[in-house]
Amino acid sequence: MTVDALTDVTGVRVGHATRVGDGWLTGTTVVLAPQGGAVAAVDVRGGGPGTKETDALDPRNVVQKVEAIVLTGGSAYGLDAASGVMAWLEEQGRGVPVGVDPAHVVPVVPAACIFDLGRGGDFRARPDADMGRAAVEAAAASAVGAVVREGGVGAGTGAVVGAMKGGVGTASTVLDSGITVAALVVANAAGSVLEPGTGGLYGELLQGRVDCPEARVHEAARRRLAETAAKNAPPLLNTTLAVVATDAELSKAQAQKLAGTAHDGIARAVRPVHLLNDGDTVFTLATGQRALDAEHPLALNPLLEAGADVVTRAIVRAVRAAGSVDGPGGVWPSYGELYGGR
Repeated sequence: MTVDALTDVTGVRVGHATRVGDGWLTGTTVVLAPQGGAVAAVDVRGGGPGTKETDALDPRNVVQKVEAIVLTGGSAYGLDAASGVMAWLEEQGRGVPVGVDPAHVVPVVPAACIFDLGRGGDFRARPDADMGRAAVEAAAASAVGAVVREGGVGAGTGAVVGAMKGGVGTASTVLDSGITVAALVVANAAGSVLEPGTGGLYGELLQGRVDCPEARVHEAARRRLAETAAKNAPPLLNTTLAVVATDAELSKAQAQKLAGTAHDGIARAVRPVHLLNDGDTVFTLATGQRALDAEHPLALNPLLEAGADVVTRAIVRAVRAAGSVDGPGGVWPSYGELYGGR
């Protein structure tokens, strides 16, 4: 049974740590690979990324597998959350062996951050190593195939999309070959997810959904968004993050290709994307449980197509799951508040 989430890739777990109130509106999300790790890659398209350990994922470099990926709020400060995940993994003996003693490991923990500083009211309220530990512990404690919470949780707690609330979303698909491809995103873009003429979501319009909001509803939503945007500080720095996971057996080069084409899924759901004030970053995890057809030079193509599709659907779900925020750091209405439960 699938749950239409990243956790449909067997052995992949997701944990959130969230903090709201008293100046806080931020969090961390950890994607935990199966024991022994997964082949990983990354593709960064945004002009203002905040990342850690991404060079280790280059196919030319020595690291073959990673045990976890960290997505976090707090801009570059929030990357400290990865230290808590790294410490937890070391305690479990999970990481790159660097000596004869099995306890001597160095966990490689790639991480990327979104900009959400001050959105809860306190610029200094941002994730740290303790929050990273809490998120990885939540992931480890979750069941295989567990439902993943969406909306304003974990790294999506302080996320916004334009003048509207963003958040975490996830989606999955099973190919005819039996291979699963899934995505988890943190939608926090400088661009918009709304088609300006109708108020429909770009990601849904491209999927064929045509029941756009009524004109009067859209006009009211446009006025509300203009009013709140004028009151809030300009969201000058943003980022959409994604992890695309599959149970296919991929090389690092193939995984990097999957990460690159998955960016198409962001471009279908958000406009504009990959700006200088975005840090759009996509990671890939491949657990290697199902082999590709080695005799078929184009066997990767269905995964590339699916990766972009699930990223688009995950962004739509992030926006639809998000709740409105009205606090000392700003006001961001949700899509549900503006357009109802259509």
